Amino acid sequence: MQAKRPVLKRLVTDPLLATLFLILYSVFRTMKFSVASTFGGWIGNFIGPYLPIHQRAIDNLKRAFPQKNNEEIESIANGMWNNLGRFIGECPHLGKINVYDPLGCFEVVGGEYIDLLHNEAKTCIFFSGHLANWEIVPLSATQRGIPIDRVYRAANNSFMEKIYQHARSGIEGELIQKGPLGARKLLRSIKGGHHIGMLVDQKMNDGIPIPFFGHDAMTAPALAELALRFKCPVVPTRAERIAGSTLRIIIEPPLKFIPSGNRKTDVKMIMKMVNEKLEDWIRETPEQWFWLHNRWPR
Repeated sequence: MQAKRPVLKRLVTDPLLATLFLILYSVFRTMKFSVASTFGGWIGNFIGPYLPIHQRAIDNLKRAFPQKNNEEIESIANGMWNNLGRFIGECPHLGKINVYDPLGCFEVVGGEYIDLLHNEAKTCIFFSGHLANWEIVPLSATQRGIPIDRVYRAANNSFMEKIYQHARSGIEGELIQKGPLGARKLLRSIKGGHHIGMLVDQKMNDGIPIPFFGHDAMTAPALAELALRFKCPVVPTRAERIAGSTLRIIIEPPLKFIPSGNRKTDVKMIMKMVNEKLEDWIRETPEQWFWLHNRWPR
């Protein structure tokens, strides 16, 4: 996939952007977590609304919330940039965060579900979306002694990918890239009894159409297919920004579904439940979701 990118981007633009980001990343690492979050939020507010991609967020918001006026839409989009900036400022600290530190900026709700599922010796699939600081969610499990192998989409910019890998290295568990090679690794992971973490709110062109904010959205069915094949509990998890750099991780009980025996129908049923859960979360804090995805067909 990387070879298909224009030569100018791969040899000039990509390394230049990665160098600038590495400088910013290094600066954030020298700061306290709360200061890095605040500084990142300020950068997000200062730059984000003036980028061309801002219009994509506006368009997506208007589609999701047709009842909201332009001022409300713009306010949510601006809040998204603040959250995204904070996310970037916080991520260099992933290896130093203890989400169970009573004196820290974190709260974990529902940790008992992780312990219960782990004690039952069942391989679980934890799913989440790009909400608040989504990278801290696996820490709620790994810091209870339960590693999670995370499925993710590699960055197009191979230089940026190295930085992302460094940030995520502070979380116990394997990183599994989406794609054919990653699919085989994912199967080995599940068969080996490892728990899996998946972000499931991105568009997949060859997915299946599942309602999302009242519109069909092409949705990856892998979560449902794996859950049915290996009889894995499907556990909703998310991060929520309470205020500033204060974050809450919420682990909910596993989704309840009874397979009908018709694989195609069951996959759609599970993914419909997943999208409904994501939509509920986003409606609660719309400014904390990443509205820059091309989530719906144009």
